[in-house]
Amino acid sequence: MITWNDFEKIEIKTGTIIAVEDFPKAKKPAYKLKIDFGKYGIKQSSAQITDHYTKEELAGKQIVAVINFPPKQIADFFSECLVLGVYDENNQVILLRPDKQVQNGQTIG
Repeated sequence: MITWNDFEKIEIKTGTIIAVEDFPKAKKPAYKLKIDFGKYGIKQSSAQITDHYTKEELAGKQIVAVINFPPKQIADFFSECLVLGVYDENNQVILLRPDKQVQNGQTIG
């Protein structure tokens, strides 16, 4: 069990994907994402979401991510946030997203 204080330390924010690239050096199929988090800036992330999403359909989509983890090196790339999703029955990620447009950088609670 975690405490409410533990949960409050996690910065979960909304952002909009502004760029998507293939990531051929990743061990598992993934994209490199650039995400606009409003006043929190633009951050990059590696996301294993190639089974359910094309690069073209991801551009402009809002997502939910944890933005206060330390950067994680994946091959030659530094992932600065963790894009959140749900694993389907085949262990493939489906993105968590607001169902209505919100400002980038809004807090999830």
